Amino acid sequence: MDRRPWHDYYPQEVPTTLDYPSVPITTLLQTTAEQYPDRPAVTFFGKRTKYKELLQQSYRFANGLHSLGVVPGDRVALLLPNMPQYVICYYGALFGGATVVQLNPLHVERELLRHIIDSQADTIVCLDLLLPRIRNIREKAGLKRIIVTGIRDELPLVKKALYPLVQKRKGPLPKYDAEQEQLFTLHRLLRSAKPESVTHPVDPERDVAVLQYTGGTTGAPKGVMLTHANLAANTRQCASWMYKVDAGQEIMLAAVPLFHVYGMTVCMNFGLSIGANMVLVPKFEVENLLKTIHREKPTIFPGAPTMYIAINHHPDSAVKYKLSSIRCCISGSAPLPLEVQQQFERLTGGRLVEGYGLSECSPVTHANPIWERRKTGSIGLPWPDTDSKIVDMDTGDTLPPNQIGELLLKGPQVMKGYWNKPEETAVTVGDGWLRTGDMAYMDEEGYFYIVDRKKDLIIAGGFNIFPREVEEVLFEHPDVLEAAVIGVPDEYRGETVKAFIVCKPGVQVSESELDSYCRLKLAAYKVPRIYEFRDSLPKSMIGKVLRRELREEQPADDPKG
Repeated sequence: MDRRPWHDYYPQEVPTTLDYPSVPITTLLQTTAEQYPDRPAVTFFGKRTKYKELLQQSYRFANGLHSLGVVPGDRVALLLPNMPQYVICYYGALFGGATVVQLNPLHVERELLRHIIDSQADTIVCLDLLLPRIRNIREKAGLKRIIVTGIRDELPLVKKALYPLVQKRKGPLPKYDAEQEQLFTLHRLLRSAKPESVTHPVDPERDVAVLQYTGGTTGAPKGVMLTHANLAANTRQCASWMYKVDAGQEIMLAAVPLFHVYGMTVCMNFGLSIGANMVLVPKFEVENLLKTIHREKPTIFPGAPTMYIAINHHPDSAVKYKLSSIRCCISGSAPLPLEVQQQFERLTGGRLVEGYGLSECSPVTHANPIWERRKTGSIGLPWPDTDSKIVDMDTGDTLPPNQIGELLLKGPQVMKGYWNKPEETAVTVGDGWLRTGDMAYMDEEGYFYIVDRKKDLIIAGGFNIFPREVEEVLFEHPDVLEAAVIGVPDEYRGETVKAFIVCKPGVQVSESELDSYCRLKLAAYKVPRIYEFRDSLPKSMIGKVLRRELREEQPADDPKG
């Protein structure tokens, strides 16, 4: 790749191009276990699993799968939150030559059935609490093997003994008879299998390591095929960008779900590649998260703006909990407001920067420099070997700096294609450039800015309105905690702007106040005409506001709802 404008603004420690060894992604775990065998790899409610133990357990799972008839190329679905079994089964399935299918534990039966059928997975590892959902769809999904595990299996001894009492207050655990229901339990499978290396030839460039289903925020979810080479490249790029980390010394806070592509790469694959101790948080609850930070002293905290907002606004963040261990954070999934960034950095003394990625890119393509110059509102600079350009939506011509168009990407982390969707693959990456569907622009120095999703564009009276621009203004209001903007039908303008507002605790704001505030900062045609106040906004597991759900809630014939 020829020199690009952004290369002049790279930190001097970051090269513009990198070497990418052609190896399976599982090599990360093998290499780190050899370098740091006795260092904690995973911490879960106080129980620590060493790297050599994690590797052996992964080997056991690979051998256990083979004993059940799983062969290289099969798809193995994981329906698990952040827990040690997730890491074991992820790497174990890959050691066995299988493809991991990432499933969201929050999904209902209909969504799970669609993904399992589409991926043709006939083996699934699921949390015992979620077993009823899998029971109900087993036959329709064509599942041959259901492997069950529970949170209790990986707890320290004292907490393991107390877990049934704690869980009983939340609801009884599903009962099952493994033999009668033809189920397998993970702990028995691991216990009976050998902890020996599995030798299965992998073509890193061609073999699909992960099927990552898109969030469906703009349409039906698609299975993104990420190869071993894609994942290894993005992990390598991440390491180069975070060049100040100390291998074998860092503590990674994994509050982002590992089944999400962001958590998979930035928390797990990158974390294991540098020998970090990965502190697993199965569910984001701000009080528990603060306790975990205080106790475990993480140094790296990848997250989403909603997580940082919750910490900033917790009344005890600055007085009860010590957060100063956090040194660096990359925020993804949604725009990072300046106020959130500044307040979090004051609380922790660490650095928080905004980045950008998408499932089709393993996922990260851009980030602001962590320890050098960053730009507010920007997603930062393209990562090494990542080419980016802004094109005209109609002509496809490359646009000059500061003009808005669609963001296109090219790089070693870009997906192989969509699973069983050759036509959509051809449209999205047919000429080697990935069409992101995001509207953006690049400034003269090569910093990129996301304006909005192409499909979220509001056209009111012939004017184009980007929801993100309106949301950023609303977010600046001192009484607004969260805001989301969509277009709703309007007889006169075609569409009009509707804003959903979540106020900060203990305060209220009126529609007229917000209207006056917005008119000082926005052109009249961009100002919301309708407001709806809510206690919360619908979000994905990673914290991205789901505008699609807000749109679907609106009656088609009544824009005011």
